[in-house]
Amino acid sequence: MKKIVKTIVCTGGGTGGHIYPGLAVADELKERDTSVRIIWFGSSSGRDKDMVETNRNRRGLPSVDGFVGIPSGKLRRYFSLQNLFDLFKIAAGFFTALFYLKRIKPQAVFSKGGFVSVPPCAAAKVLGIPVYTHECDFSPGLATRLNSRFAKRILLSYEHSKCFFPAKLQSSLVVTGNPVRPVFYEADAARGRAFLDVENAKSSKPLLLVLGGSSGARQINELIFKNLDWLCQHFIVVHQTGRGSDYEMAVSAEFEAVRAAKHYLPYDFIYADMPHVIAACDIVFSRAGANSLWECAVCAKPMLLLPLSGAGTRGDQVENAAWFAGQGAALILEAQCTSAGADAVSAKDELSASLRSNLTKMLESDFCLTMGKSARKAIGKEKSAQKIADILYGSIGT
Repeated sequence: MKKIVKTIVCTGGGTGGHIYPGLAVADELKERDTSVRIIWFGSSSGRDKDMVETNRNRRGLPSVDGFVGIPSGKLRRYFSLQNLFDLFKIAAGFFTALFYLKRIKPQAVFSKGGFVSVPPCAAAKVLGIPVYTHECDFSPGLATRLNSRFAKRILLSYEHSKCFFPAKLQSSLVVTGNPVRPVFYEADAARGRAFLDVENAKSSKPLLLVLGGSSGARQINELIFKNLDWLCQHFIVVHQTGRGSDYEMAVSAEFEAVRAAKHYLPYDFIYADMPHVIAACDIVFSRAGANSLWECAVCAKPMLLLPLSGAGTRGDQVENAAWFAGQGAALILEAQCTSAGADAVSAKDELSASLRSNLTKMLESDFCLTMGKSARKAIGKEKSAQKIADILYGSIGT
């Protein structure tokens, strides 16, 4: 008798924020049963394929067994002629997903969000394949709102997020928390200091880790550059700038002296050693993307947050930051630099003053220790990726 292969399709992409949490779930599924086949449906353009195929679990094995590239159009909330062209990409993504789902015959589809996830979820609904979709942010994004129409279960990071869904979907909602890769729970501070080459610096100055995501954050980078002399008087600054011109600025001759003194350590991007670097640091200054927040919270790190805000965002980072601040796990810098000219210069000066004031407060070790404990307590004791893997594994039978 031919053995039935248990297969789960994971989908999501566009950014690491939609990919790495999904890979955390994939790793936990493989921990439960190495025979489970996991195929990832991601964007056919961009870095999705590379991020997915290069990821390894704790055994050093690939997290997934295959990658399928899907044409994808961006889901915009505003009028743009590009929306018309992207409708054709979305339709192409739907039929591509339909073809591969019929061929692969998975027992379930798990979506981690992003615009690329909508066509596979819609195709799975047409084929009668159970869909499970996860929302990492405090309020649901457009992709989750669309995917929720196709989903058997809607998985949420926060209890309060239930209020954003209509009454008819309440029975489908399950609060799981936000999945974090297993390596963050096992992060080694000594290994992080060795990676940074600051093994003997622990007793001198605290380590300040500055993050803006894999692509960087121009506003944070400019704030660091402007205040670097002050920062390096009080901290060893580990700065992930993102790739491109900001990294070139960070390694320019202008900052050579602080780099030579090992007070300023710029990197364009840290991946494999990031869990250990977070474990080694004393304070994290970053945007407020859900995944970075949960990764830092797992490592019990106090956070200073500058959430992305303004017309180009739906406000999810502002909501995420407010929730962690409300738990006593973070302080928030308000982003006010939205205008040009003298007003913008004044706002940037105010932001610099706020940065120094908040970091001075966080130099108090007891204050930071309490914040770190609050961060760990806020996300609970359960491992979210494990909880989601249990739900998915239960859906495919034994």
